[in-house]
Amino acid sequence: MNTPALFTLTCNLLAERTLEFAHWAPGRTQRAAAEGFQVGGKGINVSKMLARLGAANTALAFAGGAPGAECAAWLRARGFRCELFATAAATRCGTVVRSRDGAVGETTFLGPDVPPDAAAIAAAAAYLDRQAAGGVLAVCGSIPGWVGPEFDPLRAALRRWAERGTLVADTYGPPLPWFAHEAGAALVKINADEYRTLGDPGELARSLDAAVEARPRTAWIVSDGPRALWLAGPGQPAMALVPPTVKEVSATGSGDVLLAAVLHARHIRGLDLRAAAAFALPLAAANAAHPGVAEFALPSAPEISK
Repeated sequence: MNTPALFTLTCNLLAERTLEFAHWAPGRTQRAAAEGFQVGGKGINVSKMLARLGAANTALAFAGGAPGAECAAWLRARGFRCELFATAAATRCGTVVRSRDGAVGETTFLGPDVPPDAAAIAAAAAYLDRQAAGGVLAVCGSIPGWVGPEFDPLRAALRRWAERGTLVADTYGPPLPWFAHEAGAALVKINADEYRTLGDPGELARSLDAAVEARPRTAWIVSDGPRALWLAGPGQPAMALVPPTVKEVSATGSGDVLLAAVLHARHIRGLDLRAAAAFALPLAAANAAHPGVAEFALPSAPEISK
């Protein structure tokens, strides 16, 4: 099969510092034993895991100010293929706090969401329109400012992408109904709580089958942490897969690892939806059993490199 061009789009980039303490507790001044910097955002995580699996991809994101410049330098130093659209407001910052003794669970502090400006949004839309037909675009994470008219050019470009390529969504909040019901997405990957915000709190198997019947082009993957993963799509009745049991260290980014592995399995290896989800689940579980995102040792099974 021909390998399509893969893209991720992160609309809420994060300049993230990790502080690691021997012992940590709130309410007092403490000195970290180690400090690190990384770029966060769901699309960046997906791109990172795709690269770990050997799948070339391009990470798209909005970046601004000194934090945005630091993110750009970090991404390029680590070999990310990326296209960053300059926006006036500074990229949001965040801090992850870890305790080596495990007495306090990993804690993440996020700065306020930062909407991109109209010029950056228009630049992103124009970039998407310039790409060849047949590509796969995964729009990942929150999209600050989505309901405003500034996003009209990007919404139009995403509709055009869905008509000539593959549009994938892993988002929540105001953009989710648009991707689920209007955009023509080929795959919507969300967690169970987000799925229920779409208006059907009923039993997942029945609800997903009804969703596919209403929009036959769209497949669904609905995760629920360490519990069953549900999937449904064209030619695939709703079913559940049980993930491996692991001792959780940090669940951060496990859903992004899951999506990256599904994209790899579907569009690089040519697997169907069920086989792709079965391939992805052990990798997402392995991520949860390790600190960091997409930094765990990959299994040596030959299918990982195919």
